[in-house]
Amino acid sequence: MDWNRVEGNWKQIKGKAKEQWGKLTDDDLDVISGRRDQLEGKIQERYGYAKDQARKEIDEWYNSQKW
Repeated sequence: MDWNRVEGNWKQIKGKAKEQWGKLTDDDLDVISGRRDQLEGKIQERYGYAKDQARKEIDEWYNSQKW
């Protein structure tokens, strides 16, 4: 699955993102709307991560999913 399909299925996938990053609010997830750059930014903001750390976490989460 490529990231475009994540965007297209965000309503179903955002629950999985919320499980992974519990500090993200429902409003955050609505604003993110499946956009990877937005997800990276919100993870940085909520967790105080550097951009590289946020990107690494997203990659690990994405690759661990059973799409």
